[in-house]
Amino acid sequence: MRTERENITLFIGPPSSRRKVTVNACEMVESGYLTPESRFPLLLQPKVATLDFPGWIAGQRDFICQELRTHAAILFRGFGVEDSSAFQSCAAALSPELLSYTERAAPRQEVHDRVYTSTEYPADQCIPLHHEMSYSHMWPMKLWFYCAQPAAEGGCTPITDDRKVIGLIDERIRDEFLKKGVMYVRNFGEGADMPWQEVFQTEDRHVVEKYCEETFIEFEWRSQGRLRTRQVRQVMVKHPETGDEVWFNHAHLFHVSNLEPAVRQALLKEFRDDELPRNAFYGDGSQIPDATLEAIRRTYSDAAVRFPWRKGDLLLVDNILASHGRDSFSGERRTLVAMAETYTNPDLVSPAPRPAEASSEEVRKVKR
Repeated sequence: MRTERENITLFIGPPSSRRKVTVNACEMVESGYLTPESRFPLLLQPKVATLDFPGWIAGQRDFICQELRTHAAILFRGFGVEDSSAFQSCAAALSPELLSYTERAAPRQEVHDRVYTSTEYPADQCIPLHHEMSYSHMWPMKLWFYCAQPAAEGGCTPITDDRKVIGLIDERIRDEFLKKGVMYVRNFGEGADMPWQEVFQTEDRHVVEKYCEETFIEFEWRSQGRLRTRQVRQVMVKHPETGDEVWFNHAHLFHVSNLEPAVRQALLKEFRDDELPRNAFYGDGSQIPDATLEAIRRTYSDAAVRFPWRKGDLLLVDNILASHGRDSFSGERRTLVAMAETYTNPDLVSPAPRPAEASSEEVRKVKR
């Protein structure tokens, strides 16, 4: 692990009597791991009680980014981050331009400038490990998580180093996906998922159409203001800085097999496979076997690293090198999220043929 770090200037002490000092950065924090046998994630803790944490981050961007590329995730513990405003200052100190959350896949609330609540699913539901926005044509390179309130029980944010996961995925599963690709079908306004206005953060259909046309999404406006989208996306992706290739898609989350059995049965009584609120297919429109997606979810779960949140913890994740999820919990839990540094897929391809014929109630169809 790197130990030589440059000198930095910090302001020490309470606001009324702060003094300017120059110190060697390695004297300000302690590096380690959560357990002796684990080297994931990297754990950083302060050595001094009064530390301008955002100032330290700003002065150590190169060091933090290097360690993030090496370890895929960094847990900052004990730095006295007290609220969403302080969290936003820390995240912006590393990446000044934080990102808005567009083309949403889960409900969230913005609680501070480009700081959001984590996915607002019921407490008894787990969220499988995944990469943020891997269903999209672009995604954040960096994710910040902030523990404002740990759950009374459960509520971990499991993480994995995907450089290890890729070698655990069955070769036959990997080859089939790479041969066919993956396609996501979403139906908005069916009463069982998010409305398109929330997903695309607009009330204007023309804004949605322009977004879809620019990002290779096939869309259909249907009766009663409903919208269907279809998009073919990558199965794996190569990290632009390290060159590591990892499994990078949302098939195991969007596929109908990820739903609770009772919910799945109820939806399938009402909708065809391609009319469900969301579903995943191979890129040629063919069905993905349930067992294939279950194997992927199980592989991620087996490789996951878990740790109990402590109030004030910050977790920085490289969104390509590491994936994250959420365990079920009881009691109040409040975790905030910030995203930074957009990466746009350079290999985006046009949509594939439909998996099924469009409904007769379709009122507009756009093919690309």
